[in-house]
Amino acid sequence: MSSGAFPFCLVEHSLFVYAKGDIILTVLVYVDDIILTGNDDGQCKLFKEYLHNCFHIKDLGKLKYFLGIEVSRSPKGLFLNQRKYVLDILKEVGLTNAKPSSTLMEQRHRLSEEADEPLTDPSQYRRLVGRLLYLIITRPDITYAVHILSQFMQSPKQDHWIHAIRML
Repeated sequence: MSSGAFPFCLVEHSLFVYAKGDIILTVLVYVDDIILTGNDDGQCKLFKEYLHNCFHIKDLGKLKYFLGIEVSRSPKGLFLNQRKYVLDILKEVGLTNAKPSSTLMEQRHRLSEEADEPLTDPSQYRRLVGRLLYLIITRPDITYAVHILSQFMQSPKQDHWIHAIRML
């Protein structure tokens, strides 16, 4: 690979893109994990060798799991899911054997800040809603309901918790 800049992306500062001629390499960095992809296997290999010489990296092969997101391959392309992440959430709140609800949230919910009694431990609600916020990466269908629940992070009430549990 010839010398050239590896500028970071303006909207995502942990994403770096190298483009020169027909060669494109993309690097995503998160703490001590790096995802490298590109359109030229030879250039990817050269770049991995360069990184190894500088930092003594370990190549884990094809991407399978990253930040709670599982990556599956098929002839049609990549499939991203957070199945294990969801199962961990269900286990944490004790709902691994719960039956699914037909809807995420009542259509005309009356959630408000003035709802019934406050939760004794609001950190539990905040943690659950925070985890649900991360889940919308692969589940955009829950975005609206999670948005509603996230409005009550400051002082969650019992009714808010019940609606959050219903989502699970």
